Amino acid sequence: MNPYANRTRWAVLAAAGALTAALTVGAGTPALAAQPAAVPSGAPASAAPLAPLDAAAVRKALDARPAADVSAGFVRVTGSGGSLDATSGDDVDTGGRFRIGSISKVFTATVVLQLAAEGRIDLDGTVQQYLPDVLPEGFPPVKVGQLLDHTSGLPGGSNAFWGDGTTAWFADHGSDGYTPEEIVATMAGQKMAFDPGTQQQYNGMNTFVAGLLVEQVTGHSYAHELRERIIRPLGLHDTSLPDADDPRLHHPASHPYLTVPDPDGGTYRADVTEQSPWPWAEGGMISSAPDLERFMTALFRGRLLPPAQQEKLFTVPDVPVAADSTHCPGNKACMSMGLERLEQSGVVIWGKTGSRPGYTSGVFATRDLGRTVVYSVNPTGLDGAENRYSLKVLVTAFGLALHA
Repeated sequence: MNPYANRTRWAVLAAAGALTAALTVGAGTPALAAQPAAVPSGAPASAAPLAPLDAAAVRKALDARPAADVSAGFVRVTGSGGSLDATSGDDVDTGGRFRIGSISKVFTATVVLQLAAEGRIDLDGTVQQYLPDVLPEGFPPVKVGQLLDHTSGLPGGSNAFWGDGTTAWFADHGSDGYTPEEIVATMAGQKMAFDPGTQQQYNGMNTFVAGLLVEQVTGHSYAHELRERIIRPLGLHDTSLPDADDPRLHHPASHPYLTVPDPDGGTYRADVTEQSPWPWAEGGMISSAPDLERFMTALFRGRLLPPAQQEKLFTVPDVPVAADSTHCPGNKACMSMGLERLEQSGVVIWGKTGSRPGYTSGVFATRDLGRTVVYSVNPTGLDGAENRYSLKVLVTAFGLALHA
């Protein structure tokens, strides 16, 4: 059993993202079914055309915000079929910044794939080769590429950094910070979840190790490589990876809060706009909807990666998911080296979800960029109650339906 799957609920959301935690809804009917087949980067985005953008339907889905569970939210849709910026809640700026959580993993995978393209990293080389003292002694060889597509089999490390899953704990500890080395070191004494390359299990530990690998190979901080390779070249002025002791968020899209019990039996609202970005390369980045749209456009158009590495973004390994994995619906992998592949009614979309306390977000697009969708909602709890709402907004923006 991978300990990562047993972490507190908000930790699971921070690691796995809110969308795929809600992919299977109702009577076991997948709202968006993950498809494992290898899809080359030059292939058509989908077997079926997108329905025209229904702006009224998207606004209706957004306006259905469960106010007790979600304080605010927005969605931004762009593409050849039309554009839309819509908000729900008070004082929401669709151009403002928010904590993107595990969407950070797409940036990390891109940096690693760039280094592979430069011949500085071999995706078939092992972590032990590049980082001989990071993985516990006795672990089997783990390939670098297996970190990116979550087939490494690494354990999840300690639960200590994630707390007890309550809003009260996070209100007290949201500014705590940890180093990547501290987090990775907690794998000591744990067992591999499965043999590398045989299954897929979404695990944030993979991306912490990948970030350390970037630093080892380049001799620079991961934040430096991120700035020089992606942020500055693309002019992503709202995108950053703050230091773990920097809780600030300038020009926020909204001010999220958690509902926290008080000693008298009531509740109070804890503003969590400021919090430690300690998840680092795994989930500590800040960005905005315009920046994420620009990043995905550049990524999908091949501006950041040459064809051989671009192929890796759009190829899902043909392996089953681990028995205790909840990230991919069904029994087949849904993650490539950086993206999630989702399909409904022949429409295929690629992207990534992300979550931090107070934030549940996603960015998805068709392969041909016929439509790109960025959304972010602000849950008031840590129990995933916002998942069905955010999923409804996403599928409606792509002209799809959320099954009952």
